[in-house]
Amino acid sequence: MASRRLLSSLLRSTSRRSLSKSTLSNSHPKLSTSSTRRASPYGYLLNRAADYATSAAAASPSSQPPPAKSEGTKGKIIDEFTGKGSIGHVCQVIGAVVDVKFDEGLPPILTALEVQGHSIRLVLEVAQHLGESVVRTIAMDGTEGLVRGQPVLNTGSPITVPVGRATLGRIINVIGEAIDEKGDLKTEHYLPIHREAPAFVEQATEQQILVTGIKSKLDASIWNLCSLISSLQVVDLLAPYQRGGKIGLFGGAGVGKTVLIMELINNVAKAHGGFSVFAGVGERTREGNDLYREMIESGVIKLGDQQSESKCALVYGQMNEPPGARARVGLTGLTVAEHFRDAEGQDVLLFIDNIFRFTQGVLDGKYDDLPEQSFYMVGGIEEVIAKAEKISKESATA
Repeated sequence: MASRRLLSSLLRSTSRRSLSKSTLSNSHPKLSTSSTRRASPYGYLLNRAADYATSAAAASPSSQPPPAKSEGTKGKIIDEFTGKGSIGHVCQVIGAVVDVKFDEGLPPILTALEVQGHSIRLVLEVAQHLGESVVRTIAMDGTEGLVRGQPVLNTGSPITVPVGRATLGRIINVIGEAIDEKGDLKTEHYLPIHREAPAFVEQATEQQILVTGIKSKLDASIWNLCSLISSLQVVDLLAPYQRGGKIGLFGGAGVGKTVLIMELINNVAKAHGGFSVFAGVGERTREGNDLYREMIESGVIKLGDQQSESKCALVYGQMNEPPGARARVGLTGLTVAEHFRDAEGQDVLLFIDNIFRFTQGVLDGKYDDLPEQSFYMVGGIEEVIAKAEKISKESATA
């Protein structure tokens, strides 16, 4: 169209020049005779070309609509800040570490991503920004079968898990899925596992001992004449447990840390009527199964129609699972306990067994490469375990 307009302007200028020359030739008869002799036989064709160019320029539209953009696999971005709804693609898989590239809608740190078209629900958590729209993520499950170019959806929020009374008597994993083969959890309450800790001014300052009631029988023979049998509340006497505080159980393998925790759960559930949340971090499958069976036998967990009367919720990230699950299952159990404390005002006893395997999961998952995770890695959990005003939550870590 531009070339036609240019041709039209050139032809018009040529016609003007010829018109001025004809006027000049009329004033000078001699020139008129010579110009008539030099008249071009194709002048008529030039005039027709000028008329065609002018009519074509007038008939053509002034502007054309831009071509429609194909969205392809980018996805529809709902939130510009978090990039929710954007689609990325896997560009590298190194064990439990997965790099994902986004053309637009780059997710923030700690955002949960879900792999599309995978055999299982695979959740990735953003741990680092590598530059050039590439994020490094930690997988919460096995990465077997994951290939480069596979689409990944940005959820726009951290890992969100179900909370509330529906979790009582059930076993869930790090992403909130039920793994006890009793169907999905039916609840309307969900919370992200990454949240801010309560403010310092909200923490209560009163001190009160939590009576555990754990007793030990000591047998002593005196001159082989009689046997003295005494019952002592060993924990309450030698290591009193502060209400709303934190306590750690240290010992080698097989000395009875998990057994002591089981006694605490049983006694607190019966004596205080509160709820208990057990987070098994790197727990052996045998130990987790035995703990679940013992809770059923003792009545802490009830099955069938009486399941809502259970006093404990179990969150497992077992030893055979990837390091990402072991590094975040403690926060999942903490989120379940927080809901009972904040929303329902219940006294909650939180158990994390064990914190050493949590640290191993952090190191194995390449979290130690991050500056904010290379020092006291348990601080994120310990910050949130705080006693708010008029509400208490006890924590025991083994």
